[in-house]
Formats: sequence, structure tokens, C-alpha cells
Amino acid sequence: MSYMKEDILRIAKEENVRFIRLQFTDLLGTVKNVEIPVSQLEKALDNKMMFDGSSIEGYVRIEESDMYLYPDLDTWVVFPWVTQDRVARLICDVYMPDGTPFAGDPRGILKRVLKEAEEMGFSAMNVGPEPEFFLFKTDEKGDPTTELNDQGGYFDLAPTDLGENCRREIVLTLEEMGFEIEASHHEVAPGQHEIDFKYANAIKAADQIQTFKLVVKTVARQHGLHATFMPKPLFGVNGSGMHCHQSLFIDGTNAFYDENDKLGLSSTARYYMAGVLRHARAMAAITNPTVNSFKRLVPGYEAPNYIAWSASNRSPMIRIPASRGLSTRVEVRNPDPAANPYLALAVMLKAGLDGIQNKLPLPAPIDRNIYVMTEEERIDEGIPSLPEDLKEALDELLRSQVITEALGDHALAHFYELKEIEWDMYKTQVHQWERDQYMTQF
Repeated sequence: MSYMKEDILRIAKEENVRFIRLQFTDLLGTVKNVEIPVSQLEKALDNKMMFDGSSIEGYVRIEESDMYLYPDLDTWVVFPWVTQDRVARLICDVYMPDGTPFAGDPRGILKRVLKEAEEMGFSAMNVGPEPEFFLFKTDEKGDPTTELNDQGGYFDLAPTDLGENCRREIVLTLEEMGFEIEASHHEVAPGQHEIDFKYANAIKAADQIQTFKLVVKTVARQHGLHATFMPKPLFGVNGSGMHCHQSLFIDGTNAFYDENDKLGLSSTARYYMAGVLRHARAMAAITNPTVNSFKRLVPGYEAPNYIAWSASNRSPMIRIPASRGLSTRVEVRNPDPAANPYLALAVMLKAGLDGIQNKLPLPAPIDRNIYVMTEEERIDEGIPSLPEDLKEALDELLRSQVITEALGDHALAHFYELKEIEWDMYKTQVHQWERDQYMTQF
């Protein structure tokens, strides 16, 4: 829905809104906000609300900390779970005092890459994300435990799926906030769930992912549960992914569809896929950005860790769903919900555009189940794998001019620094597995 400044001021008064959260996202994908009383709303709508950028991960040094929040009026929503002294939300772009976009703002980075697509003739990138999550019980203090609230499996129903009531309330809350929900169901692992919402343009889709996470966590807490988007919270079961269905449009026409092609795929779609496959290893630090992410990307748990594509097989990294016409799309399956959605969509789009610009050749599809192939068979078929850990992914990131250009110098330097610290902390920590394995052996 589109709003004007006058609409927002009117609704705030009618709905008895008392506080507004001016929301933005840091480099690691964490939602941040500056909360203001409704008396400051008009000032915020005039792009005059300032905040201290030096306090945000990956932003700026203390001597250049003044930054401004420019609200996107179309993101206005009143939170339905607060009935008294109501709270509303506006998602903001981050600007410097001189009126230029801040180079480290993830939303701004995605907008910049979308501008490149527009200059190539593409009027829109549509994205349909599928973020999965787990529900865990909480203890008497409200802290999360590792105890699941159900033992359900794929598409199970209550009473096996004890998360059904919570998931249903999440759906109703999302619908009240303007989401068009297409489906919700229990996923493969016990305690794991998925709620699918309708595709949108890339900026709105990334905004919706961030809003979705907030709603899921909020409603779960009301049910005495903890929702986590951690990619691999439990050993021995499937991890959580965030498959991203994506397509490019030219003035309402799907640029990925060609009715004369045997698979219904245009040359643009094939070049786009070739670019995503070519840069998959370099993108992994962004699409799978944590130490834990790579514990999901291992054989045996339906994780797409092999860099290949198919229109009839779910084991490769890219799948082409059966729908054609306006619904023709590429499903990139390796991203996980820990990813910053703005950065993840930016690098995938940049990779695809590189494929289109340079007419990169698309490898032959792999229509066999890659999970049962031997290493020798994968080598013979020319099927590489994604990086095995965060360190390898960071090294690959630095080698790619295309992906580093998508991020820009500021975001790249700060993201790399933060992730290098994360890797160093992980590799020097002594883990429980090591104690279990070695304490009595040596």
C-alpha cells in the first residue's frame, strides 16, 4: 500500500499511535531502531531525524557519527500485538548529513544494484523468499532451551505438530500487517516450520523478511516458545534454509520466460543462472554468513551444497520450478535465514547481471540426484561445492571483483572485519565435542 505523509499522520491519530520505531538494518542483518514519540513523527517524515551511527556494527567512526533516517512511507504499519499506547513502524534508508546515501546501508546497497539492473533495461527484480525457523521451549526464566515443542515431520498436523497454533497466529498477524500468505506447514525436522508469503519486488521482499522475523519471534514468545532462524541449531536433522525464488521483469513481461524454449527459459534466464553459479562460492560469505551456516551445507540433510542446476531435481543449488509464463523463476536454494536479506539479494542480482552482461555459458543441467554421486562422479560432471567453512568463504569473497563491487569498499571492509573476528573467536574456542572426544582419551 502506498502512503502519503498526510495519510500517516491521520492514521497515527485515528489508531492512537503513541510511539514509532524508525527501523533500519546493520551489516550483519540485525534489525535496529530509533523509537520516537508520536510528537516527533512529522519531523521524522521530513527526513530530519538524526541518530548516532558510531554505535551500529559496520557503520562509521565516532568522529563522523551523525547520520539521518529517511523513512520509506510505504513501509508504515501499526503493530497489531500492542493494543494500548500503540506502536507503529517505518523502515528507513540511512543518509549522511550532506544528503548522500550512506555507503554501508544494506538497503541502500541493494537499491544501488537494482539501479544497475534498471540501467540494463530491467524494470524489476521479483523475489519470493522461503525462510525456515525452529521453535524451542523456554525455561522458567523465559530463556531458550534445546527442547523442541513437537516431534512432527514434513506437512504433519496437530497433535503431532504442537507448533500449529503458534504458526497459525503468526500467519494471522502477518496478514493483519499486509502480508499475502500462500502456505504454512511443518518442515522436515522436528520443531521446524515454514511460512511462505507472496513474491514482491526485491526491496519489499527484503523488508518483509526482516518484518517476518520480528513477527515470528514476537508471537512465539507469547506462546512461551523461542523462535530461531539459526541455520543449524541441532545436530542430526535438517537445517533451516531461505530459498530465494527470483526473476527479472521488463515492463510487466517476465524476462526469464521463452515459450519457444523446451524448458521455457529465455537466454536471459540462462545467462543469469550462469552468473549465479559462477559466483556462488564468492557469494557464500553473504548468503551463508555464519560459522553455523556451513554446518547446514553438508551432504545428507537435503542441503544444496553442490553448485549445479536442474529443472527436475532438488539436489543442485539452483532449481527451476515447474510454473511458466509470468511465474517462470530461478530458485536459489543455498541462502539461509541468518543472511542479511538486502546484501544477499544484492550479491545474487549482481552475479546474475554479470552473467547477462558477459553472456556467460550455462553448464548442462544435472538431473541426477547429486547426493548419491561419488566424488569422482561429481568431478567428472564438473560439479564444484560451496565453501566448507566461513574462512574459506571469506577468502573466496575477496577474490571476486564482481561481488566485492556489489558490496562497495565500505561495506566490504567492515563486513570482512566483523566476520574475521567471528571466525577467530570460533577457531580458538574449546567446544563441548572436543571435551567429550578427548578428555578421557588422553
